[in-house]
Amino acid sequence: MTSVAEPRRLTWRRTRVSDPLVRPMLAELGHEYSARYGKDAHGELARYPAEEFDPPHGTLLLLLEHGEPVAGGAFRRYDAHTAELKRIWTHSGHRRRGLGLLVVAELERTAGARGYHRVFLTTGPRQPEARGLYLAAGYTPLFDTAADPETIGPLPFEKLLAGPAGTGSTAESEG
Repeated sequence: MTSVAEPRRLTWRRTRVSDPLVRPMLAELGHEYSARYGKDAHGELARYPAEEFDPPHGTLLLLLEHGEPVAGGAFRRYDAHTAELKRIWTHSGHRRRGLGLLVVAELERTAGARGYHRVFLTTGPRQPEARGLYLAAGYTPLFDTAADPETIGPLPFEKLLAGPAGTGSTAESEG
């Protein structure tokens, strides 16, 4: 089942990596990672087996507008109490609309409902938009924010969840 995120416009779809609707997300992420880091990003995108993003320990969700993916993301089990966010994405033609915050909030809500108490993530040092997103979403940086990000490498963040995170949609997934 698909749930409404915004009246008649945006819907959540819980799915799997193999879903054809996930292809635009992975393609655009691969292109962005390669452009920013000067290497083929397919290895990074294939680092984790697709099953790690399946329930009960993980999830992959897309935010659809008129049936087309405009944002998405996933989490996987990091440890017994921690979900790790991965592949947070907003389609390049739909940025600056707050969709990334919606995705992060829905992933947090889902992780909390699955019993996770903490969310962890890393982002690359050449992704200032992602860094800003996580700070805006209330994540605590686990690095010196005054340091040059290039000297740190992957930038780790965490957020503690107080029970089921958020009060977003409660409808179950499709896929």
